[in-house]
Amino acid sequence: MTFITHIKTFAALGSGVIGSGWVARALAHGLDVIAWDPAPGAEAALRQRVAKAWPALEKRGLAPGASMHRLRFVATIEECVRDADFIQESAPERLELKLDLHRQISTAAKPDALIGSSTSGLLPSEFYENAMHPQRCVVGHPFNPVYLLPLVEVVGGRQTAPEAIEAAIQVYRSLGMRPLHVRKEVPGFIADRLLEALWREALHLVNDGVATTGEIDDAIRFGAGLRWSFMGTFLTYTLAGGDAGMRHFMQQFGPALQLPWTYLPAPELTEKLIDDVVDGTSEQLGQHSIAALERYRDDCLMAVLEAVRATKLKHGLSVDE
Repeated sequence: MTFITHIKTFAALGSGVIGSGWVARALAHGLDVIAWDPAPGAEAALRQRVAKAWPALEKRGLAPGASMHRLRFVATIEECVRDADFIQESAPERLELKLDLHRQISTAAKPDALIGSSTSGLLPSEFYENAMHPQRCVVGHPFNPVYLLPLVEVVGGRQTAPEAIEAAIQVYRSLGMRPLHVRKEVPGFIADRLLEALWREALHLVNDGVATTGEIDDAIRFGAGLRWSFMGTFLTYTLAGGDAGMRHFMQQFGPALQLPWTYLPAPELTEKLIDDVVDGTSEQLGQHSIAALERYRDDCLMAVLEAVRATKLKHGLSVDE
């Protein structure tokens, strides 16, 4: 079974924050992009989001021929996917919507065109159930901002062909991404399950008056977050075990896992908790607009990515490790 991996035309269905990020990334890699979104004013909003992302992409470096003008917005699903080599859907997380959408997408698409979904919580076996040629359908779950963050989780459903997983991984790599094959269909996949656990604990700490939202963010960005950006969790803890490594760490700190440090279930989202979280994050925002902080975020991400890359080369490590 053969699927298109050297793509020239990228179809994007849904043009919100995630969908527009896919569009910007594809354009920056020199592709033609066809987009569709039924929302009123969607085209103007999409072009505005791409224009906001473009300065960061220019700093990172554009592929030959890359241009915002290679984006075409169309009126129908069929027109969007008909000539596409690769299709990425980024519609709202509603099962019935995705079932109907992928029935239409897969009917109109070329049989050898791969179809990816940006879903973060729904399982591909469920929403690809009515798709035509479901063996070419995968989840390609990215992270915001899609145009800068390289991680994409690739998940297959019951009917997905192994060749489609490999082909999708090739396509995502060609877009400058770091594909992570999720071996089993599990709700939330890998990264969001980890993030959700941290989020639940953070809400408990706010709810119990232990810390403000700003203090919790400081605990991450001045502590573990710095290590996570280049070493992750398991390698960080391996070093914490000293020369004996992970086995010593597990023996020394393993018993603490039985202590009731964490809550696990989420706290009830009372009006007071919601107000506390909103008030805390409003204080963190201060006089800065969301747009200004997006630019700050993008600059910081590029600086971190470049610093990690340069340091890997200095130490003789592959930049792909």
